[in-house]
Amino acid sequence: MTSQPIGRRKFLGTTTALGALGVVGSIPSVHGSSSLKSSAESIIGELYESLSETQRVEVCKTFADPLRQKVNANWHVVKPQVGSSFYTKSQRSMAHEIVKNLTSPSGFELLSKQTEDDDGGLDAYSIAWFGKPGDAQFEWMLTGRHLTLRADGNTQKKVVFGGPIVYGHGEESAPEDNLFYFQTVKVNKVFESLTSEQKAKALLQKSIPAEANVKVETKDLYDGLSVGSMTEEQLKLVNEALTSILGVYREEDTKEAKELMEEVGGLKSLHLQYFAKDDLKKDGIWDMWRIVGKNTCIHFRGAPHVHAFIHIQNA
Repeated sequence: MTSQPIGRRKFLGTTTALGALGVVGSIPSVHGSSSLKSSAESIIGELYESLSETQRVEVCKTFADPLRQKVNANWHVVKPQVGSSFYTKSQRSMAHEIVKNLTSPSGFELLSKQTEDDDGGLDAYSIAWFGKPGDAQFEWMLTGRHLTLRADGNTQKKVVFGGPIVYGHGEESAPEDNLFYFQTVKVNKVFESLTSEQKAKALLQKSIPAEANVKVETKDLYDGLSVGSMTEEQLKLVNEALTSILGVYREEDTKEAKELMEEVGGLKSLHLQYFAKDDLKKDGIWDMWRIVGKNTCIHFRGAPHVHAFIHIQNA
């Protein structure tokens, strides 16, 4: 199979999902974070209320449960799968609608294709509640092969998505056949724009960090190339790359990401890291890369197939 027609599509077309992430000047707060009344959270609450006591024993946990903080590219937070007889037809439909509302229209199409390829569709994934919708703190989570989605109704302040999220695709025939190759193209377009001196700083010879280690580090110095040292034209390319990554998800979450990045300096607070090892085609198109900063850790492992993680959180 090939996924090039999807991978090359302009999922956003413009930067409407993010606007400009601090390319020029500062951007006023847009208060874009989700709330308990947001469409996804409303359905999450409705689905919760529809659960029987027997179902709640299986899929509802306390907010303090350590499973809420687990980060992995392939696991099930609870045993029951969405498509199983554990859920009613109406409940299964609501679970699908939640995912649709947590993503952009093109992002939902993309993740639907990914879940179908990797595990037969969203029905093979699992969902769980940590705390009760309406409580001071709660979180809903979907997990399975190459996908973790979260929603918390902004009960966790300054945490985009409610915590680290995961995406990926198991296609290994060629890098460009992976559904998320379009992101590698965008990030490598930035690399191509760099001077020799900048490339030397950005390209790291060491091994890529452990993929589940996406803890945000609030420090001033990072390995790689500081985005703050780049030209205005290069900054625009970074903005395009970040837009292609975050634009998979709903507008409320991408706006919150913009808002939180502005608090720590916008795009210029970030560093780009490309890893020379595991270049799949030995063609200088770097398949392994990270975007890190004071509140951001985006990890992309493109070899042998994609495992990717996004964590944006202000201390």
